[in-house]
Amino acid sequence: MQTPPETLTAVILAGGQGRRMGGCNKGWVEYHGRPLIEHAIERLQPQAAQLAVSSNTDIDRYRALGFPCLCDLHPDYRGPLAGIAAAFAAFPGQNLLCAPVDAPHCPRDLGQRLQQALDREHAPAAVAHDGDRLQPLFALLRPTLAQALLDDLERGSLAAGRWFRDMGAIPVDFSDQPQAFANINTPDDLGRD
Repeated sequence: MQTPPETLTAVILAGGQGRRMGGCNKGWVEYHGRPLIEHAIERLQPQAAQLAVSSNTDIDRYRALGFPCLCDLHPDYRGPLAGIAAAFAAFPGQNLLCAPVDAPHCPRDLGQRLQQALDREHAPAAVAHDGDRLQPLFALLRPTLAQALLDDLERGSLAAGRWFRDMGAIPVDFSDQPQAFANINTPDDLGRD
């Protein structure tokens, strides 16, 4: 594996409301004997120069893992893009590699493949596509999107897929590993491999 560039920060998006999981913070839900946050760290940490967790709850618990914990800039819940905006504010000038906390099989080559596509296409962002649909929370964003994201969030919540399309993000084919994007949404999903 290549050494990740110093300008790349990985962000685990753990700020969801977990409604289908009974309202709990999904990062601390156990999957195969370990909290989901540990699976996410294992997958993303080797892919970036530094790592942070985006969450509005259990902040001290996340910080105890040894990584910065970033809170949304808005007091009301504005979705996962708000977590990305908080990461841009905390790490100005950094490219951001993002993935949700509830996807324990996140591709180990996510950052590398998204970066290659960004470099090839000179796009502002690259988003994984599992062969069936866009996976907008598995993304690599250039810092040039920071202000546009902040401005758009000022108007309210944003649908991630639509926002990425509007910004000119390019889809990157991950149809060779669609299972990598399966996420844990309900208690029934916890028994899945």
